Amino acid sequence: MTDMADTAGTTSGAAGLRASVEAYWAAADARDWEAFAATLSDDVVYDLPQTRERVLGRDRYVRFNREYPGDWRVRIERIVADGEGRQAAARTCFAVAGEEISAVHFFAFDAVGRINEVTDFWPEPYEPPAGREHLVERY
Repeated sequence: MTDMADTAGTTSGAAGLRASVEAYWAAADARDWEAFAATLSDDVVYDLPQTRERVLGRDRYVRFNREYPGDWRVRIERIVADGEGRQAAARTCFAVAGEEISAVHFFAFDAVGRINEVTDFWPEPYEPPAGREHLVERY
């Protein structure tokens, strides 16, 4: 599939999805929460299967990230996206307290190219940090 601009001015196809995922991680790493929010649909759903947490909606998800404890940096290692412009996956490396942690992330996109689903998988099971119960549902 050829990447083309749609009527909203966003890029569709695999290149557009890769650009969206890159913008998402660049904004998160820079702590630019306005730019981060711009990559998300209003009704984004964020899932963390290892901790059985789910965050519903852009405002809560942005706040979840803004309030996440500790100092971390993220580097994208690989992005794979489908040519239909609907799904992408990324492998990242997070630097936290001098340790590097890899993670895998799956993204789904709405009709205008905003992220509407994110599922994160981390290498080790863990209990979620305290203090975010007001933002998440447990399942």
